[in-house]
Amino acid sequence: MYRMLRAKKNRYGSTNEIGVFEMKESGIKEVSNPSSFFINERPADVSGSIITPILEGSRVLLVELQALVTDAAFSSPQRLSKGVNHKRLSLLLAVLEKRLGLNFKDKDVNMNITGGINVEEPGLDLAIAAAVISSYRNIAINNKSAVIGEIGLAGEVRAVGQIKKRVKELKKLGFKHFVIPAGNLKSLSFDQEIKVDGVKNIAEFIKIILKNK
Repeated sequence: MYRMLRAKKNRYGSTNEIGVFEMKESGIKEVSNPSSFFINERPADVSGSIITPILEGSRVLLVELQALVTDAAFSSPQRLSKGVNHKRLSLLLAVLEKRLGLNFKDKDVNMNITGGINVEEPGLDLAIAAAVISSYRNIAINNKSAVIGEIGLAGEVRAVGQIKKRVKELKKLGFKHFVIPAGNLKSLSFDQEIKVDGVKNIAEFIKIILKNK
């Protein structure tokens, strides 16, 4: 029903733009709000699920990350991912083990971005960590919460670009609580309709995101 169109070559602009279209009886029509398409079937009160705003060119899209952490079925634990770079997932699991003391050595970790989209930007890191820990501890994250941020090897949470646009898209679709890098807080003005928490490292992040479940 849905099709995504990405330009491979554009003489007059960026090739990072995407278009989302829907097949109808009258032909292909543009999906004016693709964010709702990617998250409209998100289950409620289920562990391992989180929403994050990503940048595709100049457009902000909300995507749902799902993680499933289970006991390893074989002697060598599996790391399976769809839509997320496999090496990035393994790197972040190593950071969570080192900085938070979690143990994935006997766990299979499956990661998926719903809707079939592939995301490369580092701002996805915090959402990957949130989904993995939520599934690992079997604790659901509040459905009105969203996260964004890059994670360094020391466990620090680094600032991302276009934070105002990301928060605006989240607010438009009804999200009320955002966890962002502390370095991005100064870029946002106070808004009494939403709650924004800034974090410096993943230890702070985990306390906040699970507290607001």
